[in-house]
Amino acid sequence: MSSTLLSVSIALLVGLLMTRIFKPLKLPSVTAYLIAGVLIGPYCLGRGHIPGLGFESHEALEALKLISDVALGFIAFSIGNEFRVEDLKKTGKQATIIGIVQALAATLFVDLALYGVHLLMPDKLTMPQVITLGAIATATAPAATLMVVRQYKAKGPLTSLLLPIVALDDAVGLIVFAVSFGIAKSLIVGAVDVVSIVVNPLVEIVCSLGLGAIMGIILTQLEKLFNSNTNRLNMTIAFVFLTVSLSMLDYHVGGVHISFSPLLVCMMLGTVFCNTCPLSHDLMGMADKWTSPLFALFFVISGAELELSVFGDWAIVVIGIVYIIFRSLGKYFGSFISAKATKCEPSICKYLGITLLPQAGVALGMCATAMQLGADGALIRNITLFAVLIYELFGPLFTRMALTAAGDIKPMSDEVKMRRHHKLNAAKQNAEK
Repeated sequence: MSSTLLSVSIALLVGLLMTRIFKPLKLPSVTAYLIAGVLIGPYCLGRGHIPGLGFESHEALEALKLISDVALGFIAFSIGNEFRVEDLKKTGKQATIIGIVQALAATLFVDLALYGVHLLMPDKLTMPQVITLGAIATATAPAATLMVVRQYKAKGPLTSLLLPIVALDDAVGLIVFAVSFGIAKSLIVGAVDVVSIVVNPLVEIVCSLGLGAIMGIILTQLEKLFNSNTNRLNMTIAFVFLTVSLSMLDYHVGGVHISFSPLLVCMMLGTVFCNTCPLSHDLMGMADKWTSPLFALFFVISGAELELSVFGDWAIVVIGIVYIIFRSLGKYFGSFISAKATKCEPSICKYLGITLLPQAGVALGMCATAMQLGADGALIRNITLFAVLIYELFGPLFTRMALTAAGDIKPMSDEVKMRRHHKLNAAKQNAEK
């Protein structure tokens, strides 16, 4: 227990210090956290087997899985805050169309490209693997996007449209993956399973949205019992913890698999809460400050989980590069075409697709499910890990660049710079006294 606590504290400290090292390069903090995770992971400092100084194995990281689960719950809860009714009246139609089209375009591009690879190397890449990887291509990482938006206080038309699209992307991705994965399993066993292809994904989405809505209504009612914002904040945090734990329930009723998507459940919790509780805006702001170190730790752990060993197989590298290129093209052109069709601003059409490149948690969850395919699942997992490694290291940087080019990230004004300079000088003078 003490070594785990030591590892957690060192992980957080290394992550924070890495942001200072990377500050001159103007890289997003997310990238610094991920690189910090790689450094203290099993392939770098972890190899030294010094207790507390790095994670010695991926099994050691499993002990911290709860932190990642909770962090993802709060990330989804925050993104749910972007689904305020007054905002959706302005961007809801555009976000829905773009969210669906860009996800399906990514799947189509990857499926066609990998099918070509399958024809060239049928012994390296099978059709079930092609179909499954195409479905995984839909997923976008909400965590990295949200962190970049928060760090640089991005605000504008692109940001207003981006976060709802990222949230919707996960719902579309779950449906596409469930259907594609069902088809992939059918190709392997030679029989079509309608329940796996159609029923189970619909049940998961309906149950997730239903549970999130119920928890959101209950939370709003319980907040009325308190007069102090501190107690209301405590109630909000406790409820996110409770919702994350309930979303992990998993059971079968007959041939139907009833499960929940923690991301969808917590997004719905945040959506209902922000639209029914008058104090939700203030409480969300307070919760964001409380969760800052939790998010930092989440990304350091994510970096430590990246498996650098995937670079050792040339086939994985080649297929991974094809996957990355064509998923990126699918996201970009899917966003560009649908944004044009819905009459978005030129800057949104041009830069939205770039902000949708990061990929992590949801994709990793999908590839974990793909392990049910046996030998085929192992290759899918390694290619996804390769892609996640590249996307997580460079995706946040591209997101920052796109938001800056679109004008949603404003350069620091001379007045703010001068104010910070005066504060720094005053602090130095006080320290000298």
